[in-house]
Amino acid sequence: MSRKLNLRERYQRMTRDLAWEPSYQSKSDIYPQMEFEGIKIEDWDKWEDPFRLTMDAYWKYQAEKERKLYSIIDAFAQNNGHLNVTDARYVNALKLFLTGVSPLEYAAHRGFAMVGRQFAGVGTQVACQMQSIDELRHVQTQVHTISHYNKYFNGFHDFRHMHDRVWYLSVPKSFFDDAMSAGPFEFITAISFSFEYVLTNLLFMPFMSGAAFNGDMATVTFGFSAQSDESRHMTLGLEVIKFMAEQHPDNIPIIQKWIDKWFWRGYRLLTLVGMMMDYMLPKKVMSWREAWEIYFEQNGGALFEDLARYGLRMPKYWEQTIEGKDHITHQAWGIFYNYTHAAAFHTWIPDDEELDWLSAKYPDTFDQYYRPRFEYWREQAEAGNRFYNPTLPMLCQTCQIPMGFTEPGNPTTIGFRASDFDGNRYHFCSDGCKDIFDNEPQKFCQSWMPVHQIYQGNCGGATVPDVLNWYHLNFGVDNFDYAQSPDRQHWQQWKGEPAEESDAPDEAA
Repeated sequence: MSRKLNLRERYQRMTRDLAWEPSYQSKSDIYPQMEFEGIKIEDWDKWEDPFRLTMDAYWKYQAEKERKLYSIIDAFAQNNGHLNVTDARYVNALKLFLTGVSPLEYAAHRGFAMVGRQFAGVGTQVACQMQSIDELRHVQTQVHTISHYNKYFNGFHDFRHMHDRVWYLSVPKSFFDDAMSAGPFEFITAISFSFEYVLTNLLFMPFMSGAAFNGDMATVTFGFSAQSDESRHMTLGLEVIKFMAEQHPDNIPIIQKWIDKWFWRGYRLLTLVGMMMDYMLPKKVMSWREAWEIYFEQNGGALFEDLARYGLRMPKYWEQTIEGKDHITHQAWGIFYNYTHAAAFHTWIPDDEELDWLSAKYPDTFDQYYRPRFEYWREQAEAGNRFYNPTLPMLCQTCQIPMGFTEPGNPTTIGFRASDFDGNRYHFCSDGCKDIFDNEPQKFCQSWMPVHQIYQGNCGGATVPDVLNWYHLNFGVDNFDYAQSPDRQHWQQWKGEPAEESDAPDEAA
């Protein structure tokens, strides 16, 4: 009578027993991307699979999570759960999530399916396949959850189209375009380690905690449903680094270069999340400054102490992020306040209570550099002079964020760097972004830069309404200040509050 296999043995059969040595094709032809990055793998069997999930267990766990998730989503919809959020300003955080984050989940699904095909080790192939399926599930559950809000609020109607075209969404899109156009080892370092392991808590924890604090139990539920998957993804990220580092000493400088690059790219991308935490949540959980201290300085610092035995150090320019945590969210909100007429969500000036909260959370910087600015903008708006910047900003060639970040050590001067390549000059917001370009100028000189494309007439036309129409953004509905938005008017009607007249600019302006 045959013995029942234990979990490790069953996983071994599912992975290693699927491998074979090719007899009539060379491995370099079967896996053409294995060698060009310079990573040396001596023994694929040294790959460890921390979770060892078999297919039958995977489908069982995921099906149970799906049943729980969709029962809560249905209950949320049937009970008009959108009326239980703090106020309609909160919904703008969901607009940013759906247009900026959910498409990245789909890009991750495609990316892991792609790189899984390029790895010669079966254990790595299965790990990538599992994560690819996870990422597809995540984007589906996010779309299904947030689709309820599309029935009642503006700006959700064409998120996939917007992700490919809208200027500020080029920031997250370029992040994954960069990773997916790299080799398989760089991709898995960028996404599984630098983002999933080092930085993912700064994405999911604030969004899901913010949703809970602001009464959005549907979003909280899909966050919980994804959390066990994220735990696997983080573990994969750490295994990726340890596996490559232990295979050959020549891998260490290559890994370090990728860690430097993708840490900085992730830090710049997470500016949007930090802005959401500090400004877009009516009921706030923690400041970006506090989140960075917990999830990077403490957790990340401990991680890199552990990795030091391989010869890996903290990412380059991490010291600049310690200073930057006091500034980047205020500077980013200022950028969006100026350009919210070209965005698919609304902005506003924080009220006195929120300004006091920001002063308390940023005691060394906010009152000195940022509170006077917001108070002046509020005075101008109340006087009928709400400012919208009619020009297009210079963008950083690497992160594609408008040049609004300041110099290290001098928060009154805009940071500016430049590099010349192939007869052209390129501009950057920081040393980190300049370094990334200088290491791969042939790649980054091809970046699709929204402002350049608009000026060249490639975005629907020569006027702002033309461009917004190309974005599929409804002028005067999806954009401009929250105070004059239809979302606010509808919210006041639902809550029985006295409505205020809209003074949003007309399309001719």
